[in-house]
Amino acid sequence: MYIDRMVIILLEKLHDHIVEELNTNTKTDIVFILTAILLNFISLGINSAMAFEPEYFFIFILIILLILVVNMVVITGLSRGKQTRFKLLSGLIKIYKDKEIDGYYDGSILDSYNTRYTLFTIAVVSTGIIALLIPIVLYIIEN
Repeated sequence: MYIDRMVIILLEKLHDHIVEELNTNTKTDIVFILTAILLNFISLGINSAMAFEPEYFFIFILIILLILVVNMVVITGLSRGKQTRFKLLSGLIKIYKDKEIDGYYDGSILDSYNTRYTLFTIAVVSTGIIALLIPIVLYIIEN
C-alpha cells in the first residue's frame, strides 16, 4: 500500500516535470522564432539602405554574417526543440498507456507538432533568405 502510494506520487511529479519542460520548450521556441524574424526584417531594412552607400560595405557584410549566424542558431534550436518535444510527449504517452488512460490523448498530436516545427523553420529560412538576397541584389544593381 505504501509503495503504491509512492509510485503514484512519483508519477505525478514526473508528469508535472514533463509538462513543465514542454512549457519551457514552447517559450524557448517562441523566443527563437521571434528573434530570427525580427532580426531578418530589421536587417533587411538596414542593409537595403546601406546597399546604396559603398562606404558602408564592411557593415553591410557584418550584418549579412549576423543574419547567417543567427538563423543557423535558430534553425538548430528549433530542430533540438522538436526532438525534445517529441521525447517528452513520447514519455507522457508512455505514462498514459501504462496507466491505461492513453485513450484521452490523441497520438496524432505528435504529427501536428512536426508540421508546426516545419512551418516555423520555413518562416525563419524564408525571411532570412529575403533579408540576404534583396540587399545583395540592390547592392549589385547600384554598384
